[in-house]
Amino acid sequence: MLKSDFYYDLPEELIAQDPLTDRTASRLLVLGKTTGEITHRTFSEIGDYLRPGDCLVINDTKVIPARLLGTKTNTGAAVEVLLLKRLEKDVWETLVKPGKKCREGAELSFGNGELTATVEGVEEEGNRRIRFSYEGIFEEVLDRLGQMPLPPYITHPLQDKTRYQTVYARAEGSAAAPTAGLHFTKALLKELEEKGVRIAPLTLHVGLGTFRPVKTDNILDHHMHAEYYEIPKATADLVNETKETGGRIIAVGTTSTRTLEAASDEGGKLKECSGWTEIFIYPGYQFKVIDGLITNFHLPESTLIMLVSALAGRERVLAAYEEAVRERYRFFSFGDVMCII
Repeated sequence: MLKSDFYYDLPEELIAQDPLTDRTASRLLVLGKTTGEITHRTFSEIGDYLRPGDCLVINDTKVIPARLLGTKTNTGAAVEVLLLKRLEKDVWETLVKPGKKCREGAELSFGNGELTATVEGVEEEGNRRIRFSYEGIFEEVLDRLGQMPLPPYITHPLQDKTRYQTVYARAEGSAAAPTAGLHFTKALLKELEEKGVRIAPLTLHVGLGTFRPVKTDNILDHHMHAEYYEIPKATADLVNETKETGGRIIAVGTTSTRTLEAASDEGGKLKECSGWTEIFIYPGYQFKVIDGLITNFHLPESTLIMLVSALAGRERVLAAYEEAVRERYRFFSFGDVMCII
């Protein structure tokens, strides 16, 4: 299976640069996963496609301001550090630009020395292991000095940090937002619960995979980076009960999908657990847990469009994407949304 099998042509002007004022005002493309039928709606109408007894699974991870702009202590040269994964209390796996000039032993400074760092080693694929030094609480220092790590295709500055967080974000640790969840408001979630839709949170901290394109022509040669997840007992019980009573499991986003599928047993049962997953879902995968998916529109040739294609079929998904381009939908993190059901 080739990476090029998942290519589609996207005009650059359709890449959304700013979030809408109203989170629920995004356009909604509904795709029948077995029929390929396409319906155009607005996200505020998502409840029309959810039934009492369904379970909506959300990822409650919270994005940290993981992008740090600083200098090399000895030369004053500019350096950018993106925090990817906490290895121990003050040691992080990071993505550094320019990486070649930040060899082991390099010392860095941020915020006029409020935060300093030493490169302790080089990890696989060039990531740097960095130890930070500071006074006080790291999260508070990071909140003052760090910026939201927006994807490289978003060039507009973010005016409000909260717009790159879901309204239910709770567990700090992500280097990127689970963007499907950005469309929900607390009022819409309450409306769905009053209808009888059950809400089940889990946590997957979005990491390096978000920033790494598929570089191999054969997608089976692509290596997914590990991401940490937690499934609480209440969520595991609710998902299991929903399936037993004939309800549907609707995942909000590819991160919720990967967590559910990685953590379940062969029969699709869940239990309270935590761990790391490198699961790579592409066409041919047999889903054990989810029945439907709410998700944004993804980059061509990305692992995310491959996952979506596994659920609804590559031809149907690419046809839906072509329709979305024709209809001038907004794409990627701050863009419109798709429901596969």
